[in-house]
Amino acid sequence: MKKIIITIDGWSSCGKSTLAKQLAKALHYVYVDSGAMYRAITLYFLRNNVDWKNDKSVKDALADIELHFATNEATGQTEIYMNDENVEYLIRDLIIAEKVSEVAAIKEVRVFAVAQQRKMGEKKGIVMDGRDIGTVVFPGAELKIFMTADNAVRVERRFKELYAKNPNITIEEVKNNLEMRDYIDSHREVSPLRQAEDAIVLDNSNLTIDEQLQQALSWVKDVVEK
Repeated sequence: MKKIIITIDGWSSCGKSTLAKQLAKALHYVYVDSGAMYRAITLYFLRNNVDWKNDKSVKDALADIELHFATNEATGQTEIYMNDENVEYLIRDLIIAEKVSEVAAIKEVRVFAVAQQRKMGEKKGIVMDGRDIGTVVFPGAELKIFMTADNAVRVERRFKELYAKNPNITIEEVKNNLEMRDYIDSHREVSPLRQAEDAIVLDNSNLTIDEQLQQALSWVKDVVEK
């Protein structure tokens, strides 16, 4: 079976990463979490007090960042490393979530990340999720999926995810964070979040994890058999 590039874009907390990981595992593809790349860059900026309003500071910082993905042998999951440090869990904190959209909107940051993402896709056989994967990173991808879900469903999902790590968080904080990220993602000057014209919309508000996987696999089958 020929290998293709699958892109999954969409709003925050729609389950993009969950579906991407499912597809990669089912198809024996490589999963590339583009969001993790921007989160790792944000972590580096915060740790090193980088002034991301200053172009030179941003360029100097990016020159010191090396990102790669590796499979965790124990879990079988792909995890991100920044300068040879596993930061998979550090980048999931709320403080990173609050700043990542701002950092990801910086032109130099996106150029840096997109160049690395395109290199990862040269051999095909990858699934990548994010905000601009089907529109900017891989506009020629064979299968593009745009994920969405009801806002209340998204807030509840994100709240459950964060509450497990921080019981002090409130659902109002999560709601405000999602609304802020949605606005920044869709209004930024560089590579705003938008649905590619040839993307297939997947609304998973009322779908189980298995149901969304089966739907996506049927789309993969259709593309590969053409």
